[in-house]
Amino acid sequence: MTTVEKQRPEIGSSVVANGIRTNYLEAGSGEPVVLVHGSGPGVTAYANWRLTMPALAARFRVLAPDMVGFGYTERPADVTYDMSTWVDQLVGFLDAMELPRVSLVGNSFGGAVALRTAASHPDRVNRLVLMGSVGVPFPITPGLDAVWGYQPSVDNMRRILDVFVHSRELLTDELAEVRYRASIQPGFQEAFASMFPAPRQRWVEALATPDDEIARLPHETLVVHGRDDKVIPLETSLRLHQLIERSRLHVFGRCGHWTQLEWNTEFNQLVSDFLAA
Repeated sequence: MTTVEKQRPEIGSSVVANGIRTNYLEAGSGEPVVLVHGSGPGVTAYANWRLTMPALAARFRVLAPDMVGFGYTERPADVTYDMSTWVDQLVGFLDAMELPRVSLVGNSFGGAVALRTAASHPDRVNRLVLMGSVGVPFPITPGLDAVWGYQPSVDNMRRILDVFVHSRELLTDELAEVRYRASIQPGFQEAFASMFPAPRQRWVEALATPDDEIARLPHETLVVHGRDDKVIPLETSLRLHQLIERSRLHVFGRCGHWTQLEWNTEFNQLVSDFLAA
């Protein structure tokens, strides 16, 4: 690791998870909670969870890996970017960290991975939080189609960020520049472009877990969504809430896809209290 990399907050420790050297962040102590990021261009665990980790770390041991294809995790030349790869990596991460059972918090794409992990490995999951989550079929939104179809430029990144948030106050030229630079790190865009090529409706289906498997989930589950989300429609969380017997639903008004950033204080308190219950 270079001196520059050591200074980057996005880069933490690494461990081999199901054969993939995985970058992860860690903070706090107590019951383990694993945060799974979304699939935006240039995303990292740090970018998604930088305002959440310190709050949850006051009560829990919090770990946030970069899923393969994203961030600073290794990108093996022969990797297949699909749900089985990501679930196997996540379970491999738990094994490598010697964590028999954790609570999972998944954002968007990460919610789909967390949901499938809970369905296929129910004994490894304590509580489940799904935020703006994929996981059931829905007609792809223009917002999600634009996110998955991103081509690197500062202007395109600014347009993508505009889709993510309800409050324009969060959108600055600096943020667009930072996220654009992140999206053009070596290997980032190449992997991202290969994951969700057009036509993209098929990838919504590929990230879904069958209704009957969702309905069998035994876990206490918190479903969170922004009412004004232009990326993943609110109806997906309503459907998840209907299917998961032991679920509760919290909808934030005046909120887009980034609940954990737009309503960070309230989101952090909500999730922390739910996980500690």
